[in-house]
Amino acid sequence: MLPKIALWSLLGLGIVFIALFFLGGSNGSLEVAGDFLDIPRFTDAFLIWVYILVGLVVLITLAVVCVEFANNWKTNRSKAYMTLGVVGGFILLALLCWFLGSPEKINIIGYEGTDNEGAWAQLADAVIYACYFLFIATIGTMIWGYVHTKKLSK
Repeated sequence: MLPKIALWSLLGLGIVFIALFFLGGSNGSLEVAGDFLDIPRFTDAFLIWVYILVGLVVLITLAVVCVEFANNWKTNRSKAYMTLGVVGGFILLALLCWFLGSPEKINIIGYEGTDNEGAWAQLADAVIYACYFLFIATIGTMIWGYVHTKKLSK
């Protein structure tokens, strides 16, 4: 019951923050190539909510992996090593994506700060590359699952 309440609460808060971002009005406008673009009033609140959700996902994922590893270590050591292999694969993916990223300055219209170059720019690139790799892996897994299921049904 508690997980269901937590999930519905997170969904409700997410909807509130999305509504605030899109319907909460403007905090002024920015001129870009002769056009005026509105700056949403609740951008910071929305970004903080996204950071909280990403942090929760990382913490919950780490907790589940640790519990799974401990359970597998007690019952079946080969499965425990498989769990370590998957974690190692994700670490290698993170390192690969980091080194594919570029520390060069990202040009952002209307932004004058320094958070768009160096390690932050490389991190932004790394996250984008990781999304590409994981999207491709998801599509590949879906195709493999479909083919494998069809093969078993014959």
